[in-house]
Amino acid sequence: MQRATILADFCRSETGASLVEFAIVAPLLALLLLGVIDFGRYMQIADVVTNAARAGVQYGAQTIGTASDTVGMQNAALSDAQGLAGMTAQASYWCTPSCAVPPVGRRIVYVQVTTTGTFQSLFHYPGLPTSVRVSDNAIMQVAQ
Repeated sequence: MQRATILADFCRSETGASLVEFAIVAPLLALLLLGVIDFGRYMQIADVVTNAARAGVQYGAQTIGTASDTVGMQNAALSDAQGLAGMTAQASYWCTPSCAVPPVGRRIVYVQVTTTGTFQSLFHYPGLPTSVRVSDNAIMQVAQ
């Protein structure tokens, strides 16, 4: 009988311990979850910026004619980004040895698209910026 009483007293004294532990750990878990969500959003925007740069150079690398269409490459990149706010694209092309020299041998033409987007954090974390510039660059040889 005495053993059952000691066990019952022990169980009664531990009833609120798990609630206190949960109250201590829950805010830390919530903060961790918010950080994971923001990091996932950053990675998604970085992926969109990378894919947009690739779409731009793929458009420009089709022919010699599309290689000089920098506006078309920029539009292809921006349309691939599907309206990502603050997205910009810059396109260029160049030749080796030179675009101005008449082709003596085989002229190699390259296209390049640089895309830039902005990641806005959902929350302000101490010591971290709320806005981060995300940029990528893609270069491809033009099909001849």
